[in-house]
Amino acid sequence: MGFSQILFSWTAIIPVIVLLYYFFRKKYTDQTVSSTLFWSEIMQETRVSPYLKHLQKNALLYLQLLALLILVLALMNPYVKKSTIVGAQTIFIVDTSATMLAGKEQSTFDTHKKEMLSLIDELDGRPVTLITTGNTPKAILQQETNTKDIEKAIQQLHVTYETAQMNKGLDVAQAFVGDTPTSIYVFTDALDKKQLPMEKDTVKWIVKGSAKDLTNIAMTRFAATTDGQSAMALVQLQNDTDQEQHVTLSLENAEGNEIVAESVTLPPSEAVTKTFKDLPLEDTMTAKIDAKDDYAVDNSQTVLLQTATSKVVIDQSMHQLIQKGFQTINSSVKIVPSLQVADSQDATVVTNQTTLLEKMDKPIVLFGRDDVEKVEATGGVGTTSDALFAFSELKDIYVSAVYPGFDDYKTIASVGDQPFIQRSPEGDIVILADIADTDWPLHPSFPLFLWSAEQQLSESIDSLGIFTPNEQRAVALAQGDWSVYSQEDEFLSSITNGLLTAPMKPGIYSARSNDEEKRFIVQLQAQERVIEKGTSYTLGELQDNGKEEISKTSFVPWLILIILVLLVSEWEVQRRRGFTN
Repeated sequence: MGFSQILFSWTAIIPVIVLLYYFFRKKYTDQTVSSTLFWSEIMQETRVSPYLKHLQKNALLYLQLLALLILVLALMNPYVKKSTIVGAQTIFIVDTSATMLAGKEQSTFDTHKKEMLSLIDELDGRPVTLITTGNTPKAILQQETNTKDIEKAIQQLHVTYETAQMNKGLDVAQAFVGDTPTSIYVFTDALDKKQLPMEKDTVKWIVKGSAKDLTNIAMTRFAATTDGQSAMALVQLQNDTDQEQHVTLSLENAEGNEIVAESVTLPPSEAVTKTFKDLPLEDTMTAKIDAKDDYAVDNSQTVLLQTATSKVVIDQSMHQLIQKGFQTINSSVKIVPSLQVADSQDATVVTNQTTLLEKMDKPIVLFGRDDVEKVEATGGVGTTSDALFAFSELKDIYVSAVYPGFDDYKTIASVGDQPFIQRSPEGDIVILADIADTDWPLHPSFPLFLWSAEQQLSESIDSLGIFTPNEQRAVALAQGDWSVYSQEDEFLSSITNGLLTAPMKPGIYSARSNDEEKRFIVQLQAQERVIEKGTSYTLGELQDNGKEEISKTSFVPWLILIILVLLVSEWEVQRRRGFTN
């Protein structure tokens, strides 16, 4: 503590003058009144509380002296020294991952926002850069000096549920440092000191972590499959506490109706796996636990039963370009002899055997035909609006010969006036040409077409699969206006050029066009289902003329408030005694 206006200490003579005035003021002569009516009562009160009687008699003097002393202290401007933000600029790196929602009375994220707002008063005009983490770190503010804009940006921060990928955020921060002395604040839950780049001595790192006593019981895995008759589910729970926990695990359908529930005991720091068989057949299942922990986001998980990907089997007689193309897309593709292809009833088959269109339970990809002769083709390739061509425009492709098309199949691409690609009522995809009769493999649209075909046949036609929060992914959709909606039928975003950006919150969503709907799920990544012990520390030092910068917090506003209270008290004492006395 110190005084910035020590010269005003001479004003201490004012209380001394007031005190002397009271010593030499005019005194009244005591007048004896011959009455003993209240003598006993007065003497009893005096003996019981002599100090209180003295204080009451001299209250005005003490109040005035105290007010004058505090005024003298205020004139000397007392302050408290404390360390403040150092360097020529400040960078805030804010972790916006889902684990930042963990906390007891309030989340770690909200606590960090309050800390950032409290630091604004210490900026003293320094520019601020605000960076949020994620797959693509964002610089919300760049070298901003306006305090109101900084405060507004901090208030608008929100959790994006993405994995932090802190290394990317640190790299972005390094780009703003250069040779400028910089204080970098990292607001996260836990960060290993080894991750911080310490190459520059012009940076001071201040890491603000989460609380160290947070508890968590997580649902680390949830999977469900169906054989068409019933469903089976597997749930894995992880107890990250050092005490035995008892939770209730329940499975619900899309309407929120409970399918099954069971009490589960979780040993300390162990994982427990529960399996449920012969469940009712549902398109959607949600697993929930009623854990009393400090992180609720990982206490539920949802799956779509029809999103399981099947195997892809290719007829050995297919052209090498077709085999290599599918193997590039899916590493689990199997090449099977022609006579054994019919045995792969549980797989998506790529072949030229026309008879398999009737024999296979699942839709197939028919490349060419083995039951008819091909004919010469002339003209350019034209396509219709179909999901297969969302990324593969069949332009400038030369086709010299095609096989006759199927009468009851829908033609989605043609060569001149002859069918080129058809789709059967059961979902089979038929390419009525041999690879040797076209230059299609030389065009970028060929592998994109194979990818679209594999996506449509390997996964449910009504599902787009599983996404992570804010993930951007190309999806095979028919041409048209597609939009993303929540379960509550709220419009969230549009799908442009087949690129879908998943919502940030976990849950079930749907992509819709005018006459079609495809559902998909947003799930937390595995890293966001585990909370780490919080870490807070400081690394590096910045010097300013050999001394660390300090801030001075003045007591004057509080002293003035106390003086005002004392003046009101003096007025009340005077009022009660009477202004004329």
